[in-house]
Amino acid sequence: MPRQYPIERVRDIGIIAHIDAGKTTTTERILFYTGISHKIGEVHEGAAIMDWMAQERERGITITSAATTCFWVPTYLNSKSKEDEYRINIIDTPGHIDFTVEVQRSLRILDGAVVVFDGVAGVEPQSETVWRQADKFEVPRICFINKIDRTGASFEKALQSIEQKLTPNAITLQLPIGEEERFEGVVDLLSQKAYAFGGDFGQEMTERAIPEELRPQVDAAREKLVEKIAAEDERLMEKYLGGQEVSVEELKEVLRKAVLSSKLVPVFVGSSLKNKGVQLLLDAVVDYLPSPVDRPPVEGVEPKKGETVTREPSDTAPFSGLAFKIATDPYVGSLTYFRVYSGTLKKGSYVLNTMTGERERISRLLLMHAAEREEVEELYAGDIAATVGLKNTSTGHTLSDEAHPIILEQISFPEPVISQRLEPKTKADQEKMSESLKRLMDEDPTFRVHTDLDTGEIIISGMGELHLDILVDRLKREFFVEANVGRPQVSYKEAIRNEAEAEGKYVKQSGGRGQYGHVYLRVKPKERGEGFSFVNAIKGGAIPQEYIPAVGKGVKEAMDKGVLAGYPVIDVEATLFDGSYHEVDSSELAFKIAASMAFQEAARKAGIMLLEPVMRLEVAIPAEFLGDVIGDLSSRRGKVEDTEDRLALKLIHATVPLAEMFGYATSLRSLTEGRGTFTMEFNAYEETPPSIAQEVAEGKRR
Repeated sequence: MPRQYPIERVRDIGIIAHIDAGKTTTTERILFYTGISHKIGEVHEGAAIMDWMAQERERGITITSAATTCFWVPTYLNSKSKEDEYRINIIDTPGHIDFTVEVQRSLRILDGAVVVFDGVAGVEPQSETVWRQADKFEVPRICFINKIDRTGASFEKALQSIEQKLTPNAITLQLPIGEEERFEGVVDLLSQKAYAFGGDFGQEMTERAIPEELRPQVDAAREKLVEKIAAEDERLMEKYLGGQEVSVEELKEVLRKAVLSSKLVPVFVGSSLKNKGVQLLLDAVVDYLPSPVDRPPVEGVEPKKGETVTREPSDTAPFSGLAFKIATDPYVGSLTYFRVYSGTLKKGSYVLNTMTGERERISRLLLMHAAEREEVEELYAGDIAATVGLKNTSTGHTLSDEAHPIILEQISFPEPVISQRLEPKTKADQEKMSESLKRLMDEDPTFRVHTDLDTGEIIISGMGELHLDILVDRLKREFFVEANVGRPQVSYKEAIRNEAEAEGKYVKQSGGRGQYGHVYLRVKPKERGEGFSFVNAIKGGAIPQEYIPAVGKGVKEAMDKGVLAGYPVIDVEATLFDGSYHEVDSSELAFKIAASMAFQEAARKAGIMLLEPVMRLEVAIPAEFLGDVIGDLSSRRGKVEDTEDRLALKLIHATVPLAEMFGYATSLRSLTEGRGTFTMEFNAYEETPPSIAQEVAEGKRR
């Protein structure tokens, strides 16, 4: 079947924002206007199409990113023809910090993003996080200031917060007609047209005259806009400075290029809940966000030669795709979501997983509409779709044409910061639990499970209390596994202070063949976040090549067990520089044990410190409670970085160790008569004070 939509008319976009800014509501409106849904789903009624998990509907938040496809003809074309239609693949992402992995993996595979802001709050902490993630993946974006009809909303203040906290390159493309309950419509500054929204749902968009009282503001804003766009193009600048008329088409063309290169970020305004401004936002997605061919060719590594290779976003190039999400579906089993970067993929064909080296058969191809799915025969460059039943493919794996293998850049995920003990309630639960936990781990790379070797207990780790809550709830509902859960515990880490060397020798003689392994290791600390590296510096065959990997494994196992208090050791370079072996008695096991002994000894010599996760915190409170709340944060070893005013509230920015934050929601409520709110996200691992480190090591700190 030939491609229905030329690749230039495809948009792969994400909707990203702080929790409660209105991402899912905006996506629901888009689905309504594009005819995908015929009824508007409301988040607050638990009926949103994109929030399809039971937990999402109950809590009114997005937990897992949902993918959907819709079609749009720009309103200014006044056309009903399929020829003018654009295909928009959308991913609606969560706003809660515990599910940041969903935003990260979505941005990795998207071409553009719509960043939604609350018209009252402006830029919030998680808005900054998602913005930084979009910067990291160089994703062009447009902004949508939502909820402009709420009490206390201010377009000017929200815009200022974007300019001050996120980017000085934000430019206003629309002005609201009225604010708060007086919000009626918008003025498009480029075309100098005003639009009002009527009908039961605000779905009828009609052109109207620009209100006279807004005229001076509109003229000044347009002048500033034209100047900023003209500055991006020499020819246009000359025309503008020469006093010649610059057409809307010329402005749009230059603005599109500036958005694609992330030099300008257009800002739009509206109210998704009241259906005002969403149609014009869809026009902007088509006009300014990139199609797959507007993005640079994707780069990767040829697995055998290790050379850098690229893939053009074209249907004729060899197939390459990136699996960005694994989801468990009760009806079809394991769903693998992936983005096609180049080439085409037919149902029934085979692809190579270049991370594992294994072939995978593509039995079915599905286009996703949240939890609904549509079977297709073939996929093309730029498509985002899912397939069923891949055996060994995980998040971040590359799928490619067998004859032209490529490994695309993997997605890196943050380390979990919080752990809980998990205990099956019955023998039947025990049997089902390990399989169920494995499936949840396949889905979510920030969820880890391990068994405590000393106690035999199962420990689950994740990004926050809500994250683990949801996963335990899913165990019960989706996998029918009942479990008792322990209190949340902080995931501490250990690190070494200095460089040191040590010898590890494992010799065992007992009738028959003995065991012999002998190594010299040097350990040195690395920068936070650089991870572990093993260097083989053996010269002259002091240890045969076949035992070297076993030494690396032994070091890794010793690091996982910890040295000081049984927490994993991180950010170390271990160098194997000498040793000896025995012709008959040496074995992989002996070298593994010797390496483990050498690492423990070297780490003790180097000095071990305990690291704790420190969180970045933003607390919003009425001004009269400022002193009490800051006092409480200080008692939790918090460091207040600054405070600022937002409307009638005081905002406190601070960093606080996670260990001191359990039960903070209750404390804050009682300190502020229930009026304070806070958001928290992981900041960094920092050294734990000696007195507390000692308590943790002795197992007292519960």
